[in-house]
Amino acid sequence: MHYDADILIIGGGLVGTALAAALAPSAHSVLLLEGRTPQTETPSAQWDNRVYAISRASEKLLRGIGAWQRLDMARIQPVSQMQITGDDGRSGLTFDALDAGIDALTTILESGNLQAALWQTALAAPNVSVMAPAEPSAFAHDEDGVTVTLADGRVLRARLAVGADGANSWLRRSAGIDSTARAYEQWGVVANFESERPHYGVARQWFFDDGILAWLPLAGNRISIVWSCFEARKEELLALSPAELDARVAAAGGRALGELRCITPAAAFPLRLTHVRELVRAGVALVGDAAHTVHPLAGQGVNLGFGDVAELARLLTATEASLLGDHLNLRRYALARREAIYLMQGACDGLQKLFNNRNPILKTLRNTGLGLTDSLPWIKQQLIRHAMDA
Repeated sequence: MHYDADILIIGGGLVGTALAAALAPSAHSVLLLEGRTPQTETPSAQWDNRVYAISRASEKLLRGIGAWQRLDMARIQPVSQMQITGDDGRSGLTFDALDAGIDALTTILESGNLQAALWQTALAAPNVSVMAPAEPSAFAHDEDGVTVTLADGRVLRARLAVGADGANSWLRRSAGIDSTARAYEQWGVVANFESERPHYGVARQWFFDDGILAWLPLAGNRISIVWSCFEARKEELLALSPAELDARVAAAGGRALGELRCITPAAAFPLRLTHVRELVRAGVALVGDAAHTVHPLAGQGVNLGFGDVAELARLLTATEASLLGDHLNLRRYALARREAIYLMQGACDGLQKLFNNRNPILKTLRNTGLGLTDSLPWIKQQLIRHAMDA
């Protein structure tokens, strides 16, 4: 039986390229399919308005595969403190890296910076090849492996296909894996700003009765915002002129950093929760948003995906080629990831329901809860430790 690769990864986003790079030490050949031409250079002029809060566990993975060392270090920002304010404007919760005995709670970096570093790492791996742009159109599985037919007619054979192709995963649908998606009827509005005053590495988050606003520190006097809000607020924000948006975002954050100046256009993306019935089938495994999506209020979506990468790469590296698509073997990955996925989805969904609720009793309880948690150092340390390990 001829195979074009042992492992076929569909999707060259952050998680797909990280998995390809993580498989570099293995004895398996890897073929990465991506619909767009790889961008291996970090954008130098404009700041990317999609940013990620990288946990210490994800940083460990990225260092281990050699991607962290390829980042443009002038464009990353460690977070020294996280300040959360309740919707009464008074209750709050503060997480401090020094109190937890660590250098940073998390690190903020741009999607483009990380994607370029991951592409460079994957392309440098001798056992990884890339086919891009390439669009899959048909999928089949038999006892010897999987067959993926591309839109241009090319046919690829592999022992295992991995879906890293996002929340609307083509491979997930083509393999017949059921999923349920629930729209939050909310949008994430993102933009970057220069600030009048330095942020000192402090991330800020405000809970309102109709949404959640996060200010994430970027390198220099810059911040990136994520405003989770309902459609009416989203349309309002996107319709503002840059000067009006500056004033609106600064006022919503109590002008904590003085005046703001928008340096990237505002954009919006829909928020939803996706449950996937099976992470694996014979010949198929799912990672990243293809396997799960969560509300961005905790900033853990990409970290959950990198957790998938670490676990699946560990399993596949230790698996002989003939067993790569074996369902029982792949279930070890699914079982290892199940608890982390359910816990994160449940926590983010619960917080979203708790804080996007105008019930006055719930409002009192949630604000009281913030203040109570802030007065319990041991609880705060446990929360920090869990977030670090996510």
